[in-house]
Amino acid sequence: MSELIAEHPRPGHHHNFLSAVHEASERRTWAVIWLCGAMMVGEIVGGLLFGSIALVADGLHMSTHAGALVLAALAYTYARRHAADPRFSFGTGKLGDLAGYTSAIILAMISLLIGYEAVKRLLHPVAIHFREAIPLAALGLAVNVASAWLLSAGGHHHHGHGHEHDEHDTDAEVRELATSLGLLRVEVFEDDVPPCFRVAVQDGRLDAGAVTIETVRADGVRQTFEFEDHGEFLQSSDIIPEPHEFTATVQVGEETHVLAFAEHDHHHHRDNNLRAAVVHVLADAAVSVLVIAGLVLARFFGWTWMDPLAGIVGAFVIASWSYGLIRDTGSILLDMNPDKKLTRQVQALVRASGDEVTDLHVWRLGPGHLGAILSVLTRSDRREDFYRAKLKAFPALSHITVEIVRR
Repeated sequence: MSELIAEHPRPGHHHNFLSAVHEASERRTWAVIWLCGAMMVGEIVGGLLFGSIALVADGLHMSTHAGALVLAALAYTYARRHAADPRFSFGTGKLGDLAGYTSAIILAMISLLIGYEAVKRLLHPVAIHFREAIPLAALGLAVNVASAWLLSAGGHHHHGHGHEHDEHDTDAEVRELATSLGLLRVEVFEDDVPPCFRVAVQDGRLDAGAVTIETVRADGVRQTFEFEDHGEFLQSSDIIPEPHEFTATVQVGEETHVLAFAEHDHHHHRDNNLRAAVVHVLADAAVSVLVIAGLVLARFFGWTWMDPLAGIVGAFVIASWSYGLIRDTGSILLDMNPDKKLTRQVQALVRASGDEVTDLHVWRLGPGHLGAILSVLTRSDRREDFYRAKLKAFPALSHITVEIVRR
């Protein structure tokens, strides 16, 4: 027998899955649009007047990220205005990912156009007015740097080339203490188990009552952890709620040690709408550097082929960034599992209660918000509220549906 216990509207329940800094990002995006639009016109006109295809390419690419910024700004505005619209079953949090995906497609098409024009200019060179072109390219670089700074102000954004890490950097959640008992290793452990503390002493064993840990979070919430003996290590009997950012007071006998733990940024917290805009700006900055290098070498060494070559290299740079955006935003739009480690932790948490997860789906609803549907096989008379309370250990799970199957 099974019963489906889903999320029902209740006081405080909502489907607003937007980023906490959504409105601030929206304002910064509109500000950068005006800056980039003015520079875009200057570079394209200047490149045509002074005969630099690389400068025209830089201006064309700036036009793409100006267009991408408009897409991003409109997506922010629409998502904010319709966050409570009941027509959107799971809110408007993924609208930014849709805008980012669209932006990435446009970026890929423009990279092909720039590459084509650069190859054509390489085969049929034209005269370049270096005196005017070089300062204009330098100004374009300055605008790109300013745009990136404006977009990134007030937040931490990852702009890597698409290399994501699904796991935490576990070494960053391990601390070592010199104590009278020896070198003590304190670890936030979460490999296939709910997050917990593990404590071990080098070349020795600890009694379960020898260590206690009290955590204090930024909001003043305190939690005390006691330990169970697991042979080579002690493990806390309670799980550690996320985020793992707190000060931990470790009591070892009469000794007191204080440790600081900082939360790692999960990729499902990323605002891909803002990321797409920043990628456009940073890719354009990279092309600006290539433009300047190509113009300088062409002027002082007579290597006129360097200018179109810079355009070709720039096209490849843009295509690379575009690919990363398409892959990451596409996976979200297709509801791929955004955090396999969290999935394993949810399964481990339910198993620790003596039950079994027979089906589990996790997907992203918006920046920092995940949805989950799980089917739990149990012999007990537990209801949905029991599992919901357990899953509060994972704040990123913003919308949960539980199906309970009785044995």
